[in-house]
Amino acid sequence: MEVPMSLNHSLETQSKLIARVSVITGRALPEWFQAIDNGPAFLRCDERANWLADEHGLTHGYAAAIVQEHERRRRTR
Repeated sequence: MEVPMSLNHSLETQSKLIARVSVITGRALPEWFQAIDNGPAFLRCDERANWLADEHGLTHGYAAAIVQEHERRRRTR
């Protein structure tokens, strides 16, 4: 049984997960960001990560990393 990871990965873990997203999921980050933008309007990051994992069959760790990266990039726009 997989234990859900926190949305607050260490910087090292976050970097490793993000670097492998396209290899593991078969989709590039911009595609995942578009899925988040077009998905339900959740207010909380953990809700978006849970939706992404459930809707797209991702592990919670990768879903959380994608959501965290999406938020980081959105804040720096």
